[in-house]
Amino acid sequence: MPQVNKLLLATFITVMLLNPLDYKLKDLNKLKPGKGRLLLAEPFMEDPYFKRSVVLLTENNQKEGAFGFILNKVLDVTVNDVIKDFPDFYAPVYMGGPVQTDSLFYMHSQGEFIENSVKISENLYWSGNYEQLKQMIADQQIFPNEVKFFIGYSGWDFEQLKGEIEQESWIIAKNDYTTIQELNDDNLWHNMLQRMGGKFAQLSNFPENPSLN
Repeated sequence: MPQVNKLLLATFITVMLLNPLDYKLKDLNKLKPGKGRLLLAEPFMEDPYFKRSVVLLTENNQKEGAFGFILNKVLDVTVNDVIKDFPDFYAPVYMGGPVQTDSLFYMHSQGEFIENSVKISENLYWSGNYEQLKQMIADQQIFPNEVKFFIGYSGWDFEQLKGEIEQESWIIAKNDYTTIQELNDDNLWHNMLQRMGGKFAQLSNFPENPSLN
């Protein structure tokens, strides 16, 4: 019986485990990354920040690069735990990404009322006049399901994100969500892929560690 190269065999088995459906993610990606689009981590990404993450891009261009927030990594704190001199407001804080983790950012649906808000997509905005936001909260003119707070943000230079997509680290999806409440879904990664259907839905069922399958 001929001898089998064990290293080649192990490599082949690993490849089959990591791609059990025998297709490439970049063949599924028909959209380009851009403002308002979603980035879904490939199923086996091990990065502690981005594992099974969904990132909403608030900007992506050649000059400024890409900027966005992880939507589905909730922390065990509320905004009153991390910010002093803030009105009582029971809103959880999410890990937005590994950049500027000493800063608080926010996304909201009140762009018509909060000055200097930056529009992301239909009914979704980020940033804006911070003092005005606090006053609206104190006056009960904005509620926890209308604003989402983040520690840090996710950022790439233009070529870096392009390279990660080429290396099949990200699935690009259209964002059909128009309310903050819809984005407050801890199972957003799985549910997004299920909504997308077909081979995307199959990806949602992949185990996090293929060696345990």
